[in-house]
Amino acid sequence: MAPVAVFVGVMGAGKSTIGEAVAAELGVAFADTDAIIEDRAGKPIPDIFVEDGEPAFRDLERRIVAEALATFDGVLALGGGAILDEDTRKLLAGHTVVYLSVELADAIKRVGLGAGRPLLAINPRATLRHLLDQRRPLYLEVATHAVATDGREEAETIAEVLTLLRR
Repeated sequence: MAPVAVFVGVMGAGKSTIGEAVAAELGVAFADTDAIIEDRAGKPIPDIFVEDGEPAFRDLERRIVAEALATFDGVLALGGGAILDEDTRKLLAGHTVVYLSVELADAIKRVGLGAGRPLLAINPRATLRHLLDQRRPLYLEVATHAVATDGREEAETIAEVLTLLRR
């Protein structure tokens, strides 16, 4: 059992929005590992960061992603930082991975300047730029397909992803 597709990308790329729509079009379930993490931890991700620290969050994330990759057969969206873990990147090698790319201006429009985003608590614009630069090579490393989302309507991005997945 394996996901039909796994969505990766930085916060604001549209992983959940596009992923849910693609899952609906394909007639399969959708899951977001961030939502699973919050459910398992019994608290929101910002609280996990503050109360338990980022290393504890990343450990939980690594375990939940590995479990979902092995047991979930729908469309799966990973948290933006999940690909930082080398083991997670190795696990993604056998999967269809869709990297939704977004540039800084569009990402800021979509996520605002940090509300509820623990990594954006201080100097959100500079932090988001750093995250984009740091993570882009890792997203590309794991990607089967890369789809730019900047300046596009959701329907256009969804149609492109569906075309790629149906090939």
